[in-house]
Amino acid sequence: MTLPPGFTLRSATAADAALIAMQREAMFTDMGTAYTEAATNFTPWVRRHLEAGTYLGWLVDAQGETVAGAGLLLMDWPPHVIDAQPVRSYLLNVYTRPSQRGHGLARQLTELAMAETRRRGIKIMTLHASEFGRPIYEKLGFTPTNEMRLILEPA
Repeated sequence: MTLPPGFTLRSATAADAALIAMQREAMFTDMGTAYTEAATNFTPWVRRHLEAGTYLGWLVDAQGETVAGAGLLLMDWPPHVIDAQPVRSYLLNVYTRPSQRGHGLARQLTELAMAETRRRGIKIMTLHASEFGRPIYEKLGFTPTNEMRLILEPA
């Protein structure tokens, strides 16, 4: 992965959990989506998964600040006709600070996650795309699926 001059890539650690949560909140805010999950709920979740190795994160820094990031959740999944391996990768938390957009950071982070998925021998990678991200993902070969959703109210 070759970033533009002035940008550096690093792997996220458990110490970055609060930062990842802040980027996630900014991502939803930028999409115009009401962010209802408190960072206090997400931070311990992502910290636990970073420590367990089931969440892989990458962060891009510039001028001493983190300006972009992405995560890959490795999910236990039943073997499927498309892929018999019981693991799927799920791309999430792809975010670039508005002032740093246009440098291809989101695309490069996505390609890095795709490469890691391939390296692990995983054939299926999924994500939920915003309207801003959809063109990037489509250019990389992602296609819509037949997923459906039901949101249940607590009993």
